Amino acid sequence: MPKADKSGHARKSELPGTLRRSEAHAQATFAQTYDSAMEDYDDGERAARTAYASLKHSYEKVGDHWEKKDSAGPSDGQAKGGKDTNRPTAGGVDENASKEHLYRLAKKLDVPGRSSMSKADLVDALQKANDRKTRQSREKE
Repeated sequence: MPKADKSGHARKSELPGTLRRSEAHAQATFAQTYDSAMEDYDDGERAARTAYASLKHSYEKVGDHWEKKDSAGPSDGQAKGGKDTNRPTAGGVDENASKEHLYRLAKKLDVPGRSSMSKADLVDALQKANDRKTRQSREKE
């Protein structure tokens, strides 16, 4: 089933939970990209990967939802490399952001030990914190 209606608005019932808890533009970005990729590829898994890559260009995962990034661009090596790239993904964390930005997010998500973490450690800790918040939100739904 298409993720967007004829007007381009996302069908919330068709979106992953993290997107249902995100702003309308993030929802529309994912839904419209997914639908377009389904037309091109006729493969749900590939369409979802394409839609997430598009979303990650402008949004980053913060806890259990997606927030607009300060500046657009690929969030990790996998997103930067294209379809034939096989690099680890940062799971929605913008690993290309500054250490200061990552630290602020870690503070917002109450990540313990953040003040002594390297940039790579902050990315890993944010991924874990995001996963934890998402699980907690799913349990409430």
